[in-house]
Amino acid sequence: MTSTRTPPHGQSPLRTVQVLGHGSAGSAAHVRSLAAGLVARGVRVTVCATADAERTYDFTGAGARFRQVGPRMEPAGVALLRSACWDADLVHAHGLRAGMRAAMALRGLRGPRGAQVPLVITWHTKAHSEGARARLVHLMERRVARAASVVLGACSALVDRARERGARDARLAPVAIPGPRPSRAPSEPEDHDRMRRKERADLGAVDRPLLLAVGRLEPHQGHDLLLDAAHAWCALDPQPLLAIAGEGEQRAALQRRIDAEQLPVLLLGRRDDVPELLAAADLVLLPSRWEARSLIAQEALQAGVPLVATDTGGTRELVGQAAELVRYGDAAALARRVLALLADPARRDALAAAGRLQAAGWPTEDDTVAQVLSVYDELTEPLQLA
Repeated sequence: MTSTRTPPHGQSPLRTVQVLGHGSAGSAAHVRSLAAGLVARGVRVTVCATADAERTYDFTGAGARFRQVGPRMEPAGVALLRSACWDADLVHAHGLRAGMRAAMALRGLRGPRGAQVPLVITWHTKAHSEGARARLVHLMERRVARAASVVLGACSALVDRARERGARDARLAPVAIPGPRPSRAPSEPEDHDRMRRKERADLGAVDRPLLLAVGRLEPHQGHDLLLDAAHAWCALDPQPLLAIAGEGEQRAALQRRIDAEQLPVLLLGRRDDVPELLAAADLVLLPSRWEARSLIAQEALQAGVPLVATDTGGTRELVGQAAELVRYGDAAALARRVLALLADPARRDALAAAGRLQAAGWPTEDDTVAQVLSVYDELTEPLQLA
């Protein structure tokens, strides 16, 4: 198989459709990166997503065609998606809901060469559900796994889950972290230190430790656990400040707790300066119930900022020995790790160095594109030869 497909003279390029659902930051950034890499290799790419996703990630700027398709599984939306796939050689959906809609849209659809259009699905994370909804999610996972020609899992736990749900072919495909987010931080060490001091001053953390968490304010992200843990460092002098960047349904409830319990926690809202926040932070905290390949965990290790995270999903597989891991839900253990690291600069330095080394071994964007394209070639070569 080749990872640099160039169509033979007179032969049309491989035509793919990339389908996004609600488009989490990780999956949407991956599709943008993947589209750019595939287009550079001569593949025609159409991205089906919301208008908001196009405005944020500029798929057309990556050389892809864009079709606005809503994330709901209503008949009109499925019909729009089907019309976008009518001449595709292969369809690649990202996430459970996107996979479900793609499977519905492709039902009975024959491609340009008369064969059933292959469907590839990347599972970026696990759906969070409880009660009756958990049963529905289980059924959706089964249907999606069995409809796909190949399921690509971002971590080994997702590959195992796809196989348990009946996938014919499930493979590990770690999604590369996209290129560095744009940063206003200067390159000179002196200017970098000045920028760090300014960022800390803006947050009110000049002479106190700064702890950082980044993620949507939703129940499965574990921010309540952070507030529980924050009680343990309230008595410290100086008192550490926990800054949480992100928006979501839990913001009001979290703010009420912060005010009522007088916690040293600052809700920053949605921020576009994560590199600067990372550069200013002493520690990054990731308290999620489940993660496959957390974007902020990858950015923290790349930036050399010590990470304390919950040992769930694919996090241990991602970070190896380069982060401190605690059991999900154990606020006391999380607080102890934070306090121990704040008191141990040598351990923080060791984690920073280990993080950069671990990150150097992760797949690059080119590696990810090459792996995905090899799967495309495998699925479409029989059609090319027919």
